[in-house]
Amino acid sequence: MKKVDYDRALYYTHRSEWDNLLILMVRTNDHFLSKKIEHFLHAYNFERDYTVIESTLYTLLRYIDHANGTAEKDVTETPMYNFS
Repeated sequence: MKKVDYDRALYYTHRSEWDNLLILMVRTNDHFLSKKIEHFLHAYNFERDYTVIESTLYTLLRYIDHANGTAEKDVTETPMYNFS
């Protein structure tokens, strides 16, 4: 996946640019990111309980953090691929 998608998702979320976040949801190849964005935007627009909105936001942010961490990992550093 493109690391740029995760950076954009974080930026759009931080800046409350929901239209751009929706466009990213449609264009990204990461289906998990797309679903997390969809759940957050749905909760933000239709949910009356703030704890649900907060929960979906934190879920989205945790996934972005997780995906950014795995996107930076080099395959050659894993024990299975370490040939030295």
